[in-house]
Amino acid sequence: MNGMLSTPRPVPSRRVPMLAGAGVVVLALPVFLVAHFSLSGWALAAVLWAAGEALAAWLGKLPTGADHLRTSGLVALAHSFRGIGVVIVLAIVTLANRPVGIAALAVYAIAYSLSLGVSLLEYFGGEKL
Repeated sequence: MNGMLSTPRPVPSRRVPMLAGAGVVVLALPVFLVAHFSLSGWALAAVLWAAGEALAAWLGKLPTGADHLRTSGLVALAHSFRGIGVVIVLAIVTLANRPVGIAALAVYAIAYSLSLGVSLLEYFGGEKL
């Protein structure tokens, strides 16, 4: 375990994890339609997912590293606020309309979890430096 965590690896592409999470959001729509769940909840989750991924794509284009300390700090803060922003929006919506908020939370949480899992598999399954 210690060797696995201390071995540097290249940063994997964000494309496959993003597509996996987007697949969850897309596949959730028929489930929502058949089960008569709140389509507003699904739409909110889809918008939050798309906005978060768009922000991550933009942040991924910014230079980072020791030579770019300003943008590195900006990227770190923006990634943090990305998650915090989603939680705040979901909390506000859940307080205002519980079925919509819970539906959005469920879809977003599953999409995020799958995306994170795929990212970890890609990272630890990748070549070692």
